[in-house]
Amino acid sequence: MFILSNFMHSLATVVDIVLNLYIWILIARAVLSWVNPDPYNPIVKFLYNITEPLMYRVRRILPFQFGGIDLTPMIIILAIIFLRSFIVPTLHQLANQIA
Repeated sequence: MFILSNFMHSLATVVDIVLNLYIWILIARAVLSWVNPDPYNPIVKFLYNITEPLMYRVRRILPFQFGGIDLTPMIIILAIIFLRSFIVPTLHQLANQIA
């Protein structure tokens, strides 16, 4: 049972790190949108490729653009913060109950 408990704790930690990393990637994408980045730059291409699929889906459902400002990254960041505050503690609690 300790193996499953350790696995759940590790899974919670990995999920927390991945969600936190995605928040920073979204912030970098938003900052890049303020300037005119080179679209052929590998870093810019990576940021757009990793964020655009989710941002496109959110834009289709909730078109949040006011005065030329796209608020989609903020909506996604708020959703990720909610997920981090719900999923990560839940996984830790499940791990503690298993142990």
